Amino acid sequence: MSAQSGGSILRQPMSVWATAFAAVVAFMGIGLVDPILPSIAQGLHAGPSQVSLLFTSYFLVTAVAMLVTGWVSSRIGGRSTLLLGLALVVVFAALAGTSGSVGELVGFRAGWGLGNALFVATALAVIVGAASGGAESAIILYEAALGLGISMGPLVGAALGDWNWRAPFFGTASLMAVGFVLIATLLRSTPKPAVKTRLTAPLRALAHGGLSTTAFTAFFYNFAFFTILAFTPFILGMSPYGIGAVFFGWGACVALSSVFGAPFLQRRIGSVRVLHLSLAVLAALQVCIALSGHVGIIVFVVLSGIPIGLNNTVFTEAAMEVSDAPRPVASAGYNFVRWTGGALAPYVATKLGEDVAPTLPYFLGALCCLAGMAVLYGRRHHMRSLERVDAGHALQEAPAAA
Repeated sequence: MSAQSGGSILRQPMSVWATAFAAVVAFMGIGLVDPILPSIAQGLHAGPSQVSLLFTSYFLVTAVAMLVTGWVSSRIGGRSTLLLGLALVVVFAALAGTSGSVGELVGFRAGWGLGNALFVATALAVIVGAASGGAESAIILYEAALGLGISMGPLVGAALGDWNWRAPFFGTASLMAVGFVLIATLLRSTPKPAVKTRLTAPLRALAHGGLSTTAFTAFFYNFAFFTILAFTPFILGMSPYGIGAVFFGWGACVALSSVFGAPFLQRRIGSVRVLHLSLAVLAALQVCIALSGHVGIIVFVVLSGIPIGLNNTVFTEAAMEVSDAPRPVASAGYNFVRWTGGALAPYVATKLGEDVAPTLPYFLGALCCLAGMAVLYGRRHHMRSLERVDAGHALQEAPAAA
């Protein structure tokens, strides 16, 4: 990103900052439960694989709900969709704090996932539409919110969870209520699209070779990503504060590489090569985690945030740019496939680690990275439009560099 672009990313309307704040809190919900997974298992007398369903139900509902977000927002408008999503998160996060069993908690997390899907998919479109500096700056701002939320989530979860495992859920509900008020007061009503989105539009968009290639590569990547996030807390053997500190370092790497590393590498080697590079590095780090002792696990988990941050930004930009589908429709189709991988990983990985060997989930995650690279290479001809977008960005930045 040029200096000019870098300056404009900070000069945004208040409505964009309000949406970005709520996005930070929404993404906090992903890593919030990480430090308290062992505490939840102990408090509710459940095994690791049972507790991992907190992630599975959340992401599975998020994935399916992505298919209806465009249909909803095209009928009630972006602002109303954001507020509906936030309201659902507030209600179900608070209910999660009252759970008396794993089944109840898993069910409330599913409702939380529905609200999160409505908010997250629409927030990206709202930020892209309202932000100054163009779509690239808006996506980087969105990914910065994602990285900050993911990094802060474990800290908030650890601080509140050390007091009581229920407290992080009530804390998230309170913060999301603040986000609801900010968006209600600062974001003006967004115009409804001239053409209403059909329910089948996201699936139809996946017929485009470039978008489907991006989505299914991201499917395998997300499996590897959430293997680290969901299973690692059980093998660290640390207190909530210890787990929170590890995943704060991991999240900080995600945020920094998303905002600074990804644009830098895209300008020099192109988006597709960045994806190959980051997937290969993530595969190597997963193998290192599997073969390491306690200190090595901590180091390599933290470092895995670097390729994850690169992937998050490049995959999001690719999904927005690689096809001719409207951005909200392309985002919905891509996220449906992507979050399905995120939904499968926590239970499958934790079950394998619980019943077979604690190293097996990481070897499987590494294989998933290689599978993603194979999809990307085998269907590389579908990604030529993305190469043209990269070339266009380079031409735009050449005068600024001069």
